[in-house]
Amino acid sequence: MPIPEDVTGEEIDKDVRQELQSLPKGLAEDVAKNLVMVARLIDEDPEGAYGYSKVALRLASRVAAVREAAGFAAYANQKYSEALAEFRAARRMTGNVDLWPVMADCERGLGRPEKALDMAGAPEVSKLDKAGQVEMRLVAAGARRDMDQLDAAIVTLQSPELAAGSVQPWTARLRYAYADALLAAGREAEAREWFAKAAEADKDGSTDASDRLAELDGVEFVDALDENENEGDETTPQPSSEDGEED
Repeated sequence: MPIPEDVTGEEIDKDVRQELQSLPKGLAEDVAKNLVMVARLIDEDPEGAYGYSKVALRLASRVAAVREAAGFAAYANQKYSEALAEFRAARRMTGNVDLWPVMADCERGLGRPEKALDMAGAPEVSKLDKAGQVEMRLVAAGARRDMDQLDAAIVTLQSPELAAGSVQPWTARLRYAYADALLAAGREAEAREWFAKAAEADKDGSTDASDRLAELDGVEFVDALDENENEGDETTPQPSSEDGEED
């Protein structure tokens, strides 16, 4: 797959660059460029990112960072079985538990919420950092919802991190998940409160909490572009055939 000229491979994380040092220099550069493309495209063009990940995987399947990137690219394309296999391979190579939450979410994607809950209670969770533990809580709550256990999902999300006044990278998503669960349970007033709190914490627009809040308040947004197009579609009424006929 073509690599844009502005991609040098130097853009990758220093830890990944260090992993690639086990490869011949030219090969390491090619792999690095493909990993840069995966990172660049994964949000806007997940299918394209997946393509570059497969190239990197073909070139260096024994590098943990490559297996991890391939896992995330597959995950972004909802190829959960493939993603889980790649994450497991990366974990075997490194012994790291950081991928545990996303591995559990792959189990959800494969229709196995019970397995995801088992993973939420595993010893590996205690080894996660705070962000990882919050992510695991979100996955566990999602699994509860998959099983139509709304009350249990709500309780799962009730945590010190949810109640904390300080805003952390995970705060908006945690509050949003809690609000969404409350709304699904018919607790609209509480849901509105937490969507507002999620919107307040969401500085980078990672959720649509503001839109959900406006929806609950009955606010409707009109796309100005669509409105202008509709106005442009209006035509001057033409006389009927009878009016146009000469006497």
